[in-house]
Amino acid sequence: MLRQQIHSVLRRTNALLRPKALILMTTTVPPSSAIDSFEWPAPSGTLLVRVYRGTLTPSPALLVFFPPGGFVEADFEASDSCMSSLAEACQATVLAPAYAVAPDHPFPAAIEDAHAVLALLAQKKQRIAGWTGALLFVGGIEAGGNLAAVSALMARDRSGPPLAGQILIMPMLDPSMRVNSTSSQPAEVAQSMSLAYRDYLPRASDRVHPYASPLESSRLAGLPPALLVYAEGDALADGTRRYAEQLEHAGVAVQRVALPASDLPDASARCDAAEQHPSISAVAAFIAARTEAATRAK
Repeated sequence: MLRQQIHSVLRRTNALLRPKALILMTTTVPPSSAIDSFEWPAPSGTLLVRVYRGTLTPSPALLVFFPPGGFVEADFEASDSCMSSLAEACQATVLAPAYAVAPDHPFPAAIEDAHAVLALLAQKKQRIAGWTGALLFVGGIEAGGNLAAVSALMARDRSGPPLAGQILIMPMLDPSMRVNSTSSQPAEVAQSMSLAYRDYLPRASDRVHPYASPLESSRLAGLPPALLVYAEGDALADGTRRYAEQLEHAGVAVQRVALPASDLPDASARCDAAEQHPSISAVAAFIAARTEAATRAK
């Protein structure tokens, strides 16, 4: 009940603050806990964007969080509760954008959409209700974690926008889906992700492109601080650990969080795990620490 009352107040407040250029889509968007929903232009077309606010006062931090879906859908329904929980735990604004999905739009359509969202935010930061425009973070779960990692690479390579940090939760980073002997998940989990990668990366040459598989990047220096979350025994854990090691070797500040082994058969299960301790606590602490550091540096 309290959460519903808070959301009601936030909706009324946001209605007063919402810029005229943002189009509310309440008649076409499925029910969710998002405070606002609108459309933004992107290379692939028009993208649905959802905004979640964790505080009534403007927050210095905004987290662009790409939903999961194995590159073949942007699964807002699986991640809706997680987005709302992240906003509340971090006392920040979370912006969740859709993106082009395979097989109709294979690589690199999704990553171009992802970077376009960041670039547009840099232009419109003063017009995003609930955000002061100070700090921009990027994050995601599963395929969304891949897009977050690649967005950080693209932002560095394309001279912006500057990112305060990257939050990669159980990210899909390895198209080969090499699973070591410590994985306790059924083989079907890795197999389903391999099939998703086939739709996303139909050309074999794309599988070694750093923007498709960040693990293949030979140049990781200059990236923002990273928080990497993985679950013990998960088919995605090995790739996440390897990427953390590569980032550290390149001089990037890295924080790792290992979740206890659990059943993670799909995106919904991963989102459920992400909004529980210790994952959500680590995300909140990561954003708070960088926000405090930025405040002290002024």
